[in-house]
Amino acid sequence: MGFTDELSVVTGREEIAAAVSRLAAEISADYHDKHPLLLGVLKGSFIFLADLVRQLDFPLEVEFISLSSYGKGQQTSGKVKVGHRPQTAIKERHVLIVEDIVDSGITTSFLLDYLRRQSPASLKLCSLADKPSRRQVQINIDYLGFAVPDKFIVGYGLDYDEKFRNLPAMHALKGDK
Repeated sequence: MGFTDELSVVTGREEIAAAVSRLAAEISADYHDKHPLLLGVLKGSFIFLADLVRQLDFPLEVEFISLSSYGKGQQTSGKVKVGHRPQTAIKERHVLIVEDIVDSGITTSFLLDYLRRQSPASLKLCSLADKPSRRQVQINIDYLGFAVPDKFIVGYGLDYDEKFRNLPAMHALKGDK
């Protein structure tokens, strides 16, 4: 059995590239004169964030935060843990969160509340993927790439037990129902 035998493609390279380009154009229109802070949520967003910032042609800063609610399973624990915290001040900055996927909304809601308490000038959310069928907490996604089915998604930065992040497309685990 090969590395990807247990996977089925959900979103291909071309669809991801088109979504990243579209999102970059939308973000450029809104932030070209604001010197925003793009806050990548580790580890999943790192590939998406790298591809996105290479298409933005205005001054910006990049920072990271590490949050976890999954551990080694496929279901959220409901408890969010903060690992790495941003080293850059958030106060009075235009902050754009860059997320790989919004699933239950628990982690994203926690992050939005955490950042709002730091008084940013503005706070918006960009997510490559959305899984609205799993939503437990309502989340407004300002910049969205595409919706994905109610499957456990890996690839393009997303993982299962730290595996599959390096795949260039997004896949569902075949045994996932």
